Amino acid sequence: MSKYLTVILLLSSLSLTSCFKWAARAVDKLPEKTALQKNYEFDGKVIIVGAGASGLAAGKILEQNNIEYIILEATGRYGGRLKKDTTLADFPIDIGAEWIHSNPKVLNVIKGKSGYQIDEELIPYKLETGAKWDGKKLKPVSKSYLNLIYNFMPESKFKNSTWFDFVNDNIAKDVIQNIVYNSVVNSIDYSGEKIVITTSAGQTYEADKVLVTASIGVLKSNEISFIPELNSEKKKAIESITFNSGFKIALKFSEKFYPDAIECKVKSGEKTFYDIAFKKNSKTNVLGFLCTGDETENYYALKSEQEIVSQLIKELDKMFDGKASQTYMNEYLFENWGQYEFTQGTWTQAMLEKKSNLEILRLPLDNNVYFAGEIYDIYQQMGVPGAILSGYYSIDQLLTIK
Repeated sequence: MSKYLTVILLLSSLSLTSCFKWAARAVDKLPEKTALQKNYEFDGKVIIVGAGASGLAAGKILEQNNIEYIILEATGRYGGRLKKDTTLADFPIDIGAEWIHSNPKVLNVIKGKSGYQIDEELIPYKLETGAKWDGKKLKPVSKSYLNLIYNFMPESKFKNSTWFDFVNDNIAKDVIQNIVYNSVVNSIDYSGEKIVITTSAGQTYEADKVLVTASIGVLKSNEISFIPELNSEKKKAIESITFNSGFKIALKFSEKFYPDAIECKVKSGEKTFYDIAFKKNSKTNVLGFLCTGDETENYYALKSEQEIVSQLIKELDKMFDGKASQTYMNEYLFENWGQYEFTQGTWTQAMLEKKSNLEILRLPLDNNVYFAGEIYDIYQQMGVPGAILSGYYSIDQLLTIK
């Protein structure tokens, strides 16, 4: 019942064998060592575009090898789609990425630690109750159905912390001094001996190599101009990637009247309610709502956050005989990835994309401009682990390929 539930169900209906090797099932795809365990000599300057998970990971490698670099970040904060809130509940809430889709060992790989014994306390995301909603009737699902989902691709969550905390403590703290905030990159000119980056404020920066970690949504929008222009194959590969619009809402209630998750029937994309406080040992009742794809437009048409929240309360009232409006505490969080100019979408699912397009996406420009992010990950992970491993891999390529 997580973000990838629809995909998991489709794939589980086809096969429960090892032929599906993504996320937790792709533990054997994890690298034995990453750029963290290597030493680099590079006489030049590197610019990283974007201070999300992959950009921060690449920055850590440059930092520990004393290579000159800066990270140009479009916003006033680091972390990209990683965010946390400590005001709504008695536990920290992942406003951005929330699930660990990979085998927990990936946390050690990201830190450069060997073995399977991890330091973090995790919650196995094995739901105990669930339901499906077709717009008229709420139908409980069986325990065996929920077990099937978990056994096919087991997931987990941090019990007492967040993805933002993990990245901040293990990666970001080493590189934040090199981030230049509110630097919206408009163009990357790699036609000369030096690469010249220009921002919307008219500031220019020069580098010998560049790593672009902007979201695929930003690349799709063509808001970053490349000089020379990207070739047709690269453009087509970028356009081919599905990057659905969407948002996430957390609603606070005085009691838990809902199951652990509710899958809503939609024509495309995803629409799911889920208990954010699941096994958190919390006294706060927080119900999450994820919506992506075409269904999103029905909510965006309501114009304001408050109207969207009111609509969700009405929908929950219909499912639970008015219980939602009786217990809603008029507190919520709203994260609108789809309409935010520096994301312009939610997340990617590389397992559904053509391998040939992924290979084209990963190709650098003249071995001078490289790309990183979850969609570029070669290790078949998902979400944050994929983004970080991509950052390590791409910076390794940048520093070693002449």
